[in-house]
Amino acid sequence: MKIAVVGTGYVGLVTGVCFAESGNEVTCIDIDEKKISELKAGRLPIYEPDLDTYFKRSSNEGRLNFTTDLSDGLKGAQAIFLALPTPPGLDGSADLSYILGAAKDLGTLLDHYAVIINKSTVPVGTAERVRAEIQKNAKIEFDVISNPEFLREGLAVSDFMNPDRVVIGTTSQKAKKIMKELYEPFVKEGNPILFMDERSAEMTKYAANAFLAMKISFMNEIANLSEKVGANVDDIRLGIGTDDRIGKRFLFPGIGYGGSCFPKDVMALYKTAEEYKYDFKILRAVTEVNQLQKRTIFNKVSDYFKGDLKGRTFALWGLAFKPDTDDIREAPALELIDLLIDAGASVRAFDPEAAVNVKKLYGDTPKLELTDHQYEALKEADALLIATEWDLFRSPDFKTIVKELKQPVIFDGRNLYDPHKLKKLGFHYESIGRSSSDV
Repeated sequence: MKIAVVGTGYVGLVTGVCFAESGNEVTCIDIDEKKISELKAGRLPIYEPDLDTYFKRSSNEGRLNFTTDLSDGLKGAQAIFLALPTPPGLDGSADLSYILGAAKDLGTLLDHYAVIINKSTVPVGTAERVRAEIQKNAKIEFDVISNPEFLREGLAVSDFMNPDRVVIGTTSQKAKKIMKELYEPFVKEGNPILFMDERSAEMTKYAANAFLAMKISFMNEIANLSEKVGANVDDIRLGIGTDDRIGKRFLFPGIGYGGSCFPKDVMALYKTAEEYKYDFKILRAVTEVNQLQKRTIFNKVSDYFKGDLKGRTFALWGLAFKPDTDDIREAPALELIDLLIDAGASVRAFDPEAAVNVKKLYGDTPKLELTDHQYEALKEADALLIATEWDLFRSPDFKTIVKELKQPVIFDGRNLYDPHKLKKLGFHYESIGRSSSDV
């Protein structure tokens, strides 16, 4: 099938590359000339496991192409995916200007039937707005549907190639036939393609992300209470996770969620509720808990050093909002960096993938140094702080840590280590949801 993908951000690239890998002819379109030039030269702007392999293969075999010319990219496309940004506005609601702008252009350019597919996460009612915008100038038949993505950064290619479900919002039989043909190769093991109306599909994406964000915030609240009552959140997590009504995933406590989806989508759903005059109390609490949780490690550090952080240096392992990605959007590590610098401290940080993006964001900030090696960050630091659970941090050389730090102190925001082991090694070790009796 011939496919056009409008937008070459995270979702657009993964969508385009994976559809090309399954044999389709895909053209990815973007107004960013520099980005398109880089892609044509074989260079990806994001890090995602396995994406590079599929990208090179499909590009070399001619199934994957890139252009800045919307008209050229749309030629013959039966399916046109809109994978454009929906950033939060000043009030937290989703900004649809990019999507509606593309819809306006589509109306003047379409010269054949096509299915226009909202792949971006969009508020309820967006498909209707896109349809109305295209209809202003359209001279041919078309359908607008919702097909939300459920991609986990770090596992996006695997999620796309082996989805646990595909959600498609449309009442058009013609669109259903095309979408079923498009997705059937990805669900050979029997996972469902779920057809529903457009509004329900749009709501499904927000409901899923909001529910997962709620699980994270709930476990962080349990962790905070566990510290006070002398309980161990690791045991609690196992105790409730084996209940199949709850499940094992998203029960790990930490220093809050970040990334491009959860913060934005929770707020957008809350704003939708406000528009319909519904007070979504749980979502308000989820956001509040998450903002407070991002300060947890800073508060522990400040308490340990009795508020005297000025002139101190702290090693920080992890900058991305989660492992296996270079995405730093809403990353808890950034909040921690800002709090430490504002308190007069310096930060020496390492991340295997995200340092380049942090450098772009912070520039030459005097009190922030980015290192090329995890142990280089430790030199003469007052303590080690951990903000991202990269695998290479899970089994470090503790002797080297002791040697490089001024004193053996670790504040672990991701509960990577065994408190009893670190106590035997002579560390002062603080984590999340494990009381002082555990160390």
